[in-house]
Amino acid sequence: MTELVHVKIDADIAWITLDSPHNRNALSRELTRELLAGLERCRSNDVRVVVLSGTGRVFCSGADLVERRQSTDGPTVDQDDAAIRMMTTLYSFPKPLVGLINGHVRAGGLGLLACCDIAVAPDWSTYAFSEVHLGLVPAVISVPVLAKMDRNAARRYFLTGEAFSATTAATVGLLTAAVPDCQLNKTVDELVAELLKGSPAAQAVVKDELLRRPGDLEAARADFDRLEALSLRMFASKEAGEGMAAFAEKRPPRWVNTRAPRDVGTTA
Repeated sequence: MTELVHVKIDADIAWITLDSPHNRNALSRELTRELLAGLERCRSNDVRVVVLSGTGRVFCSGADLVERRQSTDGPTVDQDDAAIRMMTTLYSFPKPLVGLINGHVRAGGLGLLACCDIAVAPDWSTYAFSEVHLGLVPAVISVPVLAKMDRNAARRYFLTGEAFSATTAATVGLLTAAVPDCQLNKTVDELVAELLKGSPAAQAVVKDELLRRPGDLEAARADFDRLEALSLRMFASKEAGEGMAAFAEKRPPRWVNTRAPRDVGTTA
């Protein structure tokens, strides 16, 4: 089987690269499993800084909608549990996480981005919480995203699903910097060099006790559990079925409901 996530450890630095170009680095079952394994490997050794990136012009396109549609039983608890474990691991990671965002980011990919302590992207890249265009909502990823992103901006972009620029992503707190392609690697290298000057113990305390408030991790885990159930319900809804079918068939969705059903919450 082709490896979808590459882990390269060079002294104090680990490079984790998403490499699933056929689906724009979508969060398939296998990619999620490999990413989780890579993070656990980096957590358990002497790596000081982890750099998360991808191949191609898309960092991550979110959930693998083809895989979701092809599943005979729809999204499963095991499938979503793996995604929750991955998101929890990223959100609580004790070492500095640097995002070398190689391109566009959509939907669930913004959850990975929001978990990075520092993130740099090319200035041509675009971002979108595109879930509402599919009859879904950014439920699980809202935990790290809303901890980082300006709330007024989140209201707009969660509800419209419209694409926004790298400059806007930096302004609202999702990116540390948006730079020209020619400066991307240099900027990340300089930031990693600055991180390596610090005490790893002090940095772990900064992440765990200063950047997060007491009880934040416990609250986040409870939110992840609650939103996992909502995610499964939303993916099983008729509106999500229509949204994903329309996406696959490259046509506008034919929405049926004029308001949110009472028994459906949130997702993705």
